[in-house]
Amino acid sequence: MPFADGGATSGFDLHDLTLALLVGSIVLVVSVAAVRLSVRSGLPSLLIYLGIGVLLGEGGFGITYDSQQLTQVLGYAALVLILVEGGLTTRWSGIRRSVAPAAVLATVGVGVSIVVVGVAAKLLLGWSWEIAFLVAAVLASTDAAAVFSVLRRVPLPRQISGMLEAESGFNDAPVVLIVTALAASLAPGATPEPWWQVGVIALLELAGGSLIGLAIGYGGARLLRVVATTSSALFAIGVIAVAVLAYAAADVVHASGFIACYLAALVLGNLRLPHRPAVTGFATAIGWLAQIGLFVLLGLLASPSGFDDVLVPALVVGTALLLLGRPLSVIASCTPFGMSWQTQAFLSWAGLRGAVPVVLATVPVTVGAVGVEWIFDLVFVLVVVFTIIQAPTLPWVARKLGVGDGHHQVDLAVDATPLEELGADLLEIDVGPGSKIAGVRVFELRLPVGANVSLAVRGGTSFVPRESDVLRHGDQVLIVAPQAVRDDTEKRLQAVSRGGRLAGW
Repeated sequence: MPFADGGATSGFDLHDLTLALLVGSIVLVVSVAAVRLSVRSGLPSLLIYLGIGVLLGEGGFGITYDSQQLTQVLGYAALVLILVEGGLTTRWSGIRRSVAPAAVLATVGVGVSIVVVGVAAKLLLGWSWEIAFLVAAVLASTDAAAVFSVLRRVPLPRQISGMLEAESGFNDAPVVLIVTALAASLAPGATPEPWWQVGVIALLELAGGSLIGLAIGYGGARLLRVVATTSSALFAIGVIAVAVLAYAAADVVHASGFIACYLAALVLGNLRLPHRPAVTGFATAIGWLAQIGLFVLLGLLASPSGFDDVLVPALVVGTALLLLGRPLSVIASCTPFGMSWQTQAFLSWAGLRGAVPVVLATVPVTVGAVGVEWIFDLVFVLVVVFTIIQAPTLPWVARKLGVGDGHHQVDLAVDATPLEELGADLLEIDVGPGSKIAGVRVFELRLPVGANVSLAVRGGTSFVPRESDVLRHGDQVLIVAPQAVRDDTEKRLQAVSRGGRLAGW
């Protein structure tokens, strides 16, 4: 029977499928449970997912996986979905004032970081200039997944959180182009292109990708409004498909697909599309799935037996990046915008690395460069070590520098039709230890007309607060605000958090 023969020679049968589903489902369940540990420890969940991959690999359960080509392909696919989720869940009002400095940091800042870290690696480790700058370029991009997961737990002013979110969304595109060009120059028989030519090509590809992303995002939104159905699930799939289309369309014409999909998703996420709660929830779920799959895959590819050889170089390069490359790139990019030294210091410390550098570390091998296999292990070790150092300390650094807000707002994925039909948003306010909202009565918040405190949680007990009730440190408060006054509501809460009940008088 042809069917039986084909199945026997395909190399993957129903038994293999069962094993794959068994291992995959266990990994997903463990990964979901690991989020609780991540929240308590302050570490991004990416470290736990990487650990799961290493545990499953050759140093643990013995699963053999060594395909950098497949890792790069699947890694790019995952990064597209992560960027799409980031764009769809980012509010334009939160990053609007930060777009210009973030764009400079994602371009000029990337260049400064590559030069500084490359020179440091050459002088301190004796690498060739080509290898030094290649490693520096691989490490130049902050990671959207790491930044988004940590920022959700650190109460920051809109300018800083918006800056970090926008930067992590923007800087993948130029770094991918630079890494690919530098790695290609190391391939046997390759002729290195002049640095100015690489820069011009990168700028043209970024500009083309930006235009394509904005156009597809806006055009896709208009089309989706026309064809929208009552099925929120189908509509959510359509929104994700439009954003992914932006990546593919840009890449086909040799423009930057990463910047295209992020901007398309940003446009889609900030236009008044129907079924917004369902779209946000679906995009967040897809983003989590992409993160888990990507980090476990990267952990599988890592070779623990080679970690000892790259530990010292990883610490040297990572220290140069953390103490020299990142601060100098922030100073060069943010000083013209008049940012305070405290803000710049926090931005320097908050430049988290994650999946993007590890995925890009596969590029040199896939383009044919010789003798660079060790770069993957070096970048893997560096990302793990410095994420452990930076991520848990971010709240403490924010407090010491005086840049933290006393509270923060978190958009809730509330899949409830009445809120959508009423054009309202649900805000969660955490009254932190430094917030002057504590001690203020509900009526003294003086929220805009239409915004109301609907529920408070204190000590694990929920209640509907009265106008005369006093808010306390540690309270979690839910506020329903019409979309028309949402921004004013957040501004008022921030003012009271900083200045107390008399703020604005």
